[in-house]
Amino acid sequence: MATSKPQRSPAEIEDIILRKIFYVTLTESADSDLRIVYLEMTAAEILSEGKELLLSRDLMERVLIDRLSGDFSDAEPPFPYLIGCYRRAYDESKKIQSMKDKNLRSEMEIVTKQAKKLAVSYCRIHLGNPDMFGNTDKPSGGLDNRLKKRNVSPVLPLIFAEVGSGSLDMFGASSSGVQAPPGFLDEFFKDSDFDSLDPILKELYEDLRSMVINVSVLGDFQPPLRALKYLVSLPVGAKSLVSHQWWVPRGTYMNGRAMELTSILGPFFHISSLPDNKLFKSHPDVGQQCFSEASERRPADLLSSFSTIKNLINILYSGLHDVLMILLKSTDTRECVLQFLAEVINANASRGHIQVDPVSCASSGMFVNLSAVMLRLCEPFLDPHLTKRDKIDPKYAFCGHRLKLSDLTALHASSEEVSEWIGKDAMANVNGAGRENGNESRLLQSKEATSSSSNASGQNAKSATKYTFICECFFMTARVLNLGLLKALSDFKHLAQDISRGEDNLATLKAMRDQAPSPQLELDISRMEKELELYSQEKLCHEAQILRDGDFIQRALSFYRLVVVWLVGLVGGFKMPLPSTCPMEFSCMPEHFVEDAMELLIFASRIPKALDGVPLDDFMNFIIMFMASPEYIRNPYLRAKMVEVLNCWMPRSSSSSATSTLFEGHQLSLEYLVRNLLKLYVDIEFTGSHTQFYDKFNIRHNIAELLEYLWQVPSHRNAWRRIAKDEEKGVYLNFLNFLVNDSIYLLDESLNKILEIKQIEAEMSNTAEWEQRPTQERQERTRLFHSQENIVRIDMKLANEDVTMLAFTSEEITAPFLLPEMVERVANMLNYFLLQLVGPQRKSLSLKDPEKYEFRPKQLLKQIVRIYVNLARGDTENIFPGAISSDGRSYNEQLFNAGADVLRRIGEEGRIIQDFMELGTKAKAAASEALDAEAALGEIPDEFLDPIQCTLMRDPVILPSSRITVDRPIIQRHLLSDNHDPFNRAHLTSDMLIPNIELKAKIDEFVKSHQSKKRTSGEDSSNKERIQTTSSDMLID
Repeated sequence: MATSKPQRSPAEIEDIILRKIFYVTLTESADSDLRIVYLEMTAAEILSEGKELLLSRDLMERVLIDRLSGDFSDAEPPFPYLIGCYRRAYDESKKIQSMKDKNLRSEMEIVTKQAKKLAVSYCRIHLGNPDMFGNTDKPSGGLDNRLKKRNVSPVLPLIFAEVGSGSLDMFGASSSGVQAPPGFLDEFFKDSDFDSLDPILKELYEDLRSMVINVSVLGDFQPPLRALKYLVSLPVGAKSLVSHQWWVPRGTYMNGRAMELTSILGPFFHISSLPDNKLFKSHPDVGQQCFSEASERRPADLLSSFSTIKNLINILYSGLHDVLMILLKSTDTRECVLQFLAEVINANASRGHIQVDPVSCASSGMFVNLSAVMLRLCEPFLDPHLTKRDKIDPKYAFCGHRLKLSDLTALHASSEEVSEWIGKDAMANVNGAGRENGNESRLLQSKEATSSSSNASGQNAKSATKYTFICECFFMTARVLNLGLLKALSDFKHLAQDISRGEDNLATLKAMRDQAPSPQLELDISRMEKELELYSQEKLCHEAQILRDGDFIQRALSFYRLVVVWLVGLVGGFKMPLPSTCPMEFSCMPEHFVEDAMELLIFASRIPKALDGVPLDDFMNFIIMFMASPEYIRNPYLRAKMVEVLNCWMPRSSSSSATSTLFEGHQLSLEYLVRNLLKLYVDIEFTGSHTQFYDKFNIRHNIAELLEYLWQVPSHRNAWRRIAKDEEKGVYLNFLNFLVNDSIYLLDESLNKILEIKQIEAEMSNTAEWEQRPTQERQERTRLFHSQENIVRIDMKLANEDVTMLAFTSEEITAPFLLPEMVERVANMLNYFLLQLVGPQRKSLSLKDPEKYEFRPKQLLKQIVRIYVNLARGDTENIFPGAISSDGRSYNEQLFNAGADVLRRIGEEGRIIQDFMELGTKAKAAASEALDAEAALGEIPDEFLDPIQCTLMRDPVILPSSRITVDRPIIQRHLLSDNHDPFNRAHLTSDMLIPNIELKAKIDEFVKSHQSKKRTSGEDSSNKERIQTTSSDMLID
């Protein structure tokens, strides 16, 4: 019969378990496992105390200290050893579960639990005092060389393994080699006081920050980002982060770039696909890796690159949003997060300038990322009905203690007016109680200050008015978008312009090389090609991160919808007309709120499907309300930008079906759109800028395109007719005057430039003589040739638009054209155009390719003649023929015959030609009558002559300031373009003119007495000779 195995006592079992956990022994053993350490001195001490050489829970900590402090060859370093102890304790606890003796199992569970707790505790002690145990840790073999050099915290590999599979990429080895035992990290971070963990956490944050410095979106940023999120999700981790001295770095020379580089979160926000200054370039280079030689790559390759970048950047956005959201949810850290955001925004205020200093300002990538994250933070109050907009207090822009917004250009108020308003409000509220915020949670201060800087900010916050988080988030997001997303879109636009100019310059250089090759030209061409390649890469990087991200654009549009609805609420809501006085809350708001909304709408309108699903009615209402309201929005260029938005939304140019009903079924549009466009057309004449003369043509180009479209919509055409009738001598007459002025200037400039182009063409076609000219002269003439081509193309296009508008409006609206102060101006314009098109100089305007310059003489002649005919048909008082014939500069009776001949050859309607010829006959008769009348009057006294045009006055008026008498139609024509007295530049309007009744009576008597005299036949004959005739060689071919 076999003998039974002797039963081990609980003490022996405990000894076995602890020896397995701690890899130590108190008795010398022949065990070949080199990891097991014989604690000889410890054993001797235990024996001297009269105890058995068995490990127990009472000896556990003593044994562990001796193991860590001793100098044992081949022994593991402290941190891996302690991790191993925890893992083995965990394994033993699993084995214990199979014990049948419940009491013994319970006792052993206590032992393993205490062993795990001890291992965790000494991990903290070791990491807080790395030199305490002598045998310092060496980085794990799985770490790459970059991390070895930095000697990162040994906890970091465990965190990477905990938060996901990214550890494989980060360390170049399987995560199983560095994985934390189950439950270790939870115990390590949760069951301890803050002071012991704080230095460990701060070191971890510094390690994570170092890992992502100068890393692009193609770099391995995901493991550090996941680790960051893991750490801030721990209450102790969040508290440690916001108390770090690098949370908001301070210093005399601290600026936006320094904050991006030195703060803990800055390098994470720097991760991007957008290019940065070469001093701060990220790797891998996104442009080189994804978009090099893009013009030669397959579209599928580019789409793949776009998709990769979009996916990676959205992973970054989500991670950063989660980090900030975790911190904002806690009242202990929320204030610190808002302070960090405000410091970053304020330190980068100069990013709003046209030229940005890359050394003092944070990167575009950081602010685009921050824009995306802030928009995600805003999502809870961007619901379709914007129900929480009442939580946004306009006073925050000036009284908030965080953001510096009061120095920004306001929508209408001057800086002095803003300061005065703030001062009055502060006095009125000096004894006021805090404002009500409903059920919305207020921002709370940190429960304890963690640095001198946070102490200071905390004191300021306590003395300031409390604002809701929604309010703070709204204003911060608006400012971040201005410095981030909108600045990046501006950079993208300038890149596209640089590329366009570069391609034009390259084409010019190649043309010059064909004419006169030289080594210098080859160098210039090579340099330009390299520049264009870099520009192309940068442009595609912007496109990948911003324009291709539809969700990003739509979030931004939703935010700006809130902006415009909130702004309209400050003036009483969506209703017209606007109050006569602009509320100061609206007047003092930063101008960029509206400018950024308009810029984003313009960009989004040019991106396919970007506007799909976006409610645009609120934007449309806002634009109609304010684009012709200088009392609310002072900047005329900002109001002109609203027209640019509408121009993008026209059904024929919009890429979205969402815009189709905005013009034809929108109530405010039908009632006010045409009126406000005409008013803005007039207002834009005087912008106050030194470039106003040239700026107005581009702005009016957008207005003209929009008006041409609206004329085709019956309801808008009816509104147009009503305005022309109601405002015949008001805004419509001013509009018509500027339209005529622009037409004359643009066509005159274009025709003169055509003559210059033809001259250079003639020079270049004479090859022998051209080749003999110096190289520099040929290059300069070639540049001038291309420059003049561009000018002609633009001016002629604008002139065509203006003439087209005159043609279609005069078909149904003629009265304003025929007013005394307007009719001669219109007639002079038409005569001038007719002379240029069918007169003796016509052959000099022939071009090889007129369409290239938008020069369409046949179409232009048809439109000019239709304007003549339209006005003649509406001329019930027969004043138009006299206005035509009184033009001493361009009128010639035979031009009407020449024009009719051309019209027949180019297929104009017979009825139009007949009416045109009849008008010519009437003009000829009017000219004869005018000469008879002039002869009958004889010598006219000087006091009866208008001092401006030296013609007989019919309705003399006195100018109030200079006291000079002029003819009313002449001064009124002057006032259409200039509201100043022409003699002393004093302010002058039509209603200020004083009728000179006495002089008018004298003139009437003078005319009446001379008309009664009999005209002699000799005078009649001489008058006929004075009418200019046209020889046959003047007729157009």
